[in-house]
Amino acid sequence: MDRTLSETTERNPTRVVILGAGNVATHLAKALSRHMTVVQIYNRHINAAKELADATGACATDDLSRLTDDADIYIISVKDDAIIPLADALGRRGGLWVHTSGSVPMSVLQSITDTYGVLYPMQTFSKTVPVDMGKVPVFIEGNTDETQQNIARIARQISSHIYPATSEQRALLHVAAVFACNFTNYMWGHCADILKNSGLGLDIMRPLIEATLEKAMTAGPHDGQTGPARRNDTAVIEKHLSMLQGEAKDIYAQLSKYIIDKYNNI
Repeated sequence: MDRTLSETTERNPTRVVILGAGNVATHLAKALSRHMTVVQIYNRHINAAKELADATGACATDDLSRLTDDADIYIISVKDDAIIPLADALGRRGGLWVHTSGSVPMSVLQSITDTYGVLYPMQTFSKTVPVDMGKVPVFIEGNTDETQQNIARIARQISSHIYPATSEQRALLHVAAVFACNFTNYMWGHCADILKNSGLGLDIMRPLIEATLEKAMTAGPHDGQTGPARRNDTAVIEKHLSMLQGEAKDIYAQLSKYIIDKYNNI
C-alpha cells in the first residue's frame, strides 16, 4: 500500500515509527518529535525502547508483529549489520521505509515495500551528548523521484543541509567520515593518555585542535601539514619515539613514515 505523506499540521501531523533506540535513533527521534508525531519506538530490548518512547511521547514495543501499520514513514536506525536481518524479519509491509546507514545500500529494503530509501545523518552521535541537528548534513536517496521528494520533506524538518547521494556516493562518504572522525578521535585518545601521564588534561589542546581544523578547512589538509615528519626532522622523531611505548610508539612511527614518504616526493 502506497501512501502520500500527510502535511505536518497541528490537525494531521506526519506519523513516524522508529526502529532502533541507539545513538542515531535517539537524536533522530527527538528531533523529529518536535515537528511530527513519533507514534512508536521498536527495539529488541524493551527498556531501551521505553526510555526513548518516554522522551518522545511514543509507545514502545519489542514485538515486530505489533508495529502499527498506519504510519507515514518507518525509519530503521540500527547497527549496519542488523539492517538486513531486520528487513528479512519484517516481511512485506506498506508505507515509506528508510534506513539511516552510510554504508548499506537502499536496495536492502526492497523486500519490505515499494517505496523505500535512505536518510543518512552524517554526524557522530552519543546519546548523552547534545547535537545541533539543524547543522547536520543529511544525505538522502529514494527508489523513485517521488519517494526521494517525500524523504527530503522529512529530512528538512530536522536539518537545512539536505543532499541527494547514491548508495555508492554514500559508501565513500562513510569511509571518509571514519578518517575524519573515528580515527581522529582515536588519536585524541592517545593524546589524552600522554597528557595524563604529565598531570595535564586534553582541554589544554583545544586551541591547537581548533586551529588545525580551521586551517584544514581553509588552506586544505595537505598544504596545512606541519610537524617533525613533514620537515623530515629525524632527530626529533627519534626523541619522540624514545618517549613512547607500545601501540602509541607503533602509530607514531608508522604515521611519521607515511608523512615523510609523501612530502619528500613532492
